[in-house]
Amino acid sequence: MATLPAQTVNENLPRIIVVGGGAGGLELATQLGHKLGRKGKAHITLVDKARTHIWKPLLHEIAAGSMEVDRHELEYQAQGHWHGFKYRFGEMTGIDRSKKLVHLAATYDEDGREITPERSFQYDILVIAIGSVSNDFGTPGVKENAIMLDTPEQAERFNRRLLNACVRANAQPGPVRPGQLHVSIIGAGATGTELSAELHRTARGVVAFGLDKIDPEKDIKITLIEAAPRILPALPERLSAATMNILTNLGVDVRTNARVTSITKEGVNLASGDFLPSELVVWAAGVKGPAVLSNLDGLEVSRMNTLVVRPTLQTTKDDDIFVIGDAAYLVPEGETTPIPPRAQAAHQESSHLVKQLQRKLRGEPLQPFVYRDFGSLVSLGHYTTVGSLMGFVSGKSMRIEGLFAKLMYRSLYKMHEMALHGPVKVTLDTTSRLLTHRTEPQVKLH
Repeated sequence: MATLPAQTVNENLPRIIVVGGGAGGLELATQLGHKLGRKGKAHITLVDKARTHIWKPLLHEIAAGSMEVDRHELEYQAQGHWHGFKYRFGEMTGIDRSKKLVHLAATYDEDGREITPERSFQYDILVIAIGSVSNDFGTPGVKENAIMLDTPEQAERFNRRLLNACVRANAQPGPVRPGQLHVSIIGAGATGTELSAELHRTARGVVAFGLDKIDPEKDIKITLIEAAPRILPALPERLSAATMNILTNLGVDVRTNARVTSITKEGVNLASGDFLPSELVVWAAGVKGPAVLSNLDGLEVSRMNTLVVRPTLQTTKDDDIFVIGDAAYLVPEGETTPIPPRAQAAHQESSHLVKQLQRKLRGEPLQPFVYRDFGSLVSLGHYTTVGSLMGFVSGKSMRIEGLFAKLMYRSLYKMHEMALHGPVKVTLDTTSRLLTHRTEPQVKLH
């Protein structure tokens, strides 16, 4: 395996490598590129196994077909060129802490030809921000018969299967069979809940474009399955109850206290003995750290295979390795549970680390990260948005719903875009999307 420098100019400068171009990692690389890379104070490198970035909370919209990927994806190569960092294509397979090396796997094209060989890049500071993946808990049949929504490719794959299922049902000689256009979504966290509402609208939108043999009210059924006593178990109970009421009114079949024992090609088996016939199954139940995190040269991992960090976001075993986002396990002082895997946490950790890495390069002591919970928001697509905002004076949360909640939900994405592009480009892009949105179908048809 060849050892290559992250950059080839002025190698006396400190090298900061960020592995993972998700919400936190890309924001961090962009800001460090501005403050250090462009000014010749450090070499900044972003490593990712994909070539483009999509904000992960949007994946359920891609899966449902209510969002075009190419309108929102960002190319890492171009972002690095514009903002002062280098992009390296590849998946991290391990590290060598004594030699300060990050190992990357070889990459191949769709024809099996090698694009880049196995490589190693040297770092002075390493930031791991590779996020999380779905946890199937060893349930039989998940890998073979369900689709997870960890990547844009998986979300697009589900959308294609949904479109094909509708076209197939409309073209077949006989009527729609029982269970043929049924969708089961396993896991009623934010992703599963938002997807169920988004699918309710977009599936009907697809049918409206000439698939007249399908009766959406009779033939299309969406079932949301949750093992806990209520949906959105990690969020406030009143938010869960409000969302449950909305989904029920939409006709979504919500099953709580329902544990999945296996998934077959025909549908979903529950511990109660019930069988739910389903042509399409989405697995959105639980997250864990990617497998590579358990093999990073002795770094400490949690029960969910995420990297344990101190309040400074440094790993417990190595002061030169930091972790942010879903890959980090940090229990704040005075709390009993770790910081939740939310986009707002990754955004805050990224902003914090921009300042702290500069302090570290200057030899100054690092300040601890303090997480501020700004509340929870759940978008139910075209229908409504519900959530709770934290009151910083009273310390209590305030329930919000409707247009104001939807604007607050969209503002989270705008904050992410602002960190990547600045106000001028975000304003122009937003205006462009609003104009083109009015002249195209509201659902993806291909």
